[in-house]
Amino acid sequence: MTYKDTDYATVEEICDEDVQVLVKKNASYGSSWRKRGGVGAFMMLARKWDRIENICSQHGYDILELGICEVAHETKDGILDDIADLRRYLLLVEEHIRAHS
Repeated sequence: MTYKDTDYATVEEICDEDVQVLVKKNASYGSSWRKRGGVGAFMMLARKWDRIENICSQHGYDILELGICEVAHETKDGILDDIADLRRYLLLVEEHIRAHS
């Protein structure tokens, strides 16, 4: 399969949406993601990665093809949701580290 070049306007839209989702979830959950400190935050990331790895292992680890197929079939709660969750948690972890450096 041939892939198009990266569309950075879409990347920017994804980032903007991430911020909106994080603000909304913070209103409901607060800082619960770091309730158990750095080890707990790491384990939260590990659980998200484990879920992504498990799903991908069932599809020959081709995360790109799996994602494209799910989008084409309008799959709910698929790999893109897990990728978004992991990315957003990584943003929270990075912001926390930067704020406390």
